[in-house]
Amino acid sequence: MKKEYFYAGVSIFFWSTIATVTKLMLENLDSMQINMVSSLFAFVFLLIVSLVKGKLRELKNYHIIDYVKIFLLGVLGTFFYNLFLYLGIDAMDASQAFIINYLWPIMTVVFACIILKEKMTVRKAVAIALSFAGVIIVTANGSLLNIEKNTAKGAVYCVLAAVSYGLFSVLNKRTTYDKTLTMMFFYFSAFVISLVYIVLTGSSFVMTEFQMGGMLWMGIFTAAIAYTSWALALDCGDTAKVSNLAYITPFLSLVWTGIILKEEFKAFSLIGLVVIIIGVFIQLKDKK
Repeated sequence: MKKEYFYAGVSIFFWSTIATVTKLMLENLDSMQINMVSSLFAFVFLLIVSLVKGKLRELKNYHIIDYVKIFLLGVLGTFFYNLFLYLGIDAMDASQAFIINYLWPIMTVVFACIILKEKMTVRKAVAIALSFAGVIIVTANGSLLNIEKNTAKGAVYCVLAAVSYGLFSVLNKRTTYDKTLTMMFFYFSAFVISLVYIVLTGSSFVMTEFQMGGMLWMGIFTAAIAYTSWALALDCGDTAKVSNLAYITPFLSLVWTGIILKEEFKAFSLIGLVVIIIGVFIQLKDKK
């Protein structure tokens, strides 16, 4: 097996568990608490990786403005993205939430046209329309006039997560910072903002061993290791081919939510996912 496929496979496996593990953690913790603890674990792990690799010495080349940019990008692409995704998973079925989350590649296209002034082609417009149609299919579940209130609220949160990550992806394209260091600071910023909120609201919580294990899984495996492994996959192989493998993730996620959470398989969720992915691939074709 080629190295890039091994690294990509590791990332896809860990990412596919996000919806399931988050739903389990939300039984006793809220979204902000999960965001804070998992971000802390991710930050510490990446700090250790950076230390071992000798990357921390590169920090002396950064200026105050660089740290401000990285911090703000972390707030957008890590804090808000994760918070909205967790809120979405809390409000609706984890499987549905994770599917709608995959609207983010299309939001990247939208913001690239707005911010980077990339041309809005007919193909891109069709891709955007298809992907949003997929979101409606997942949310409505066959009955557009009888959408449950929580499902609608969850869908809005997940769309906001996709918007956050889409905007983050476009803004992050303009940076040339070290990937591991920036990822470390992204999680640090998410931890800090979450901590400030929890302190100001007087929220307190105690985690069980099970919850601690879940937080370690989310912070270290689905975040730090998964993104590090993905970066290695992109470095080792053809970027376009490897990137396309990421769309296996929501399909695999359906397996875990069905087996572990016992969520009912919904045909419209699968149809909506396929429609969203078709939209994504249409815009990828446009890039070529």
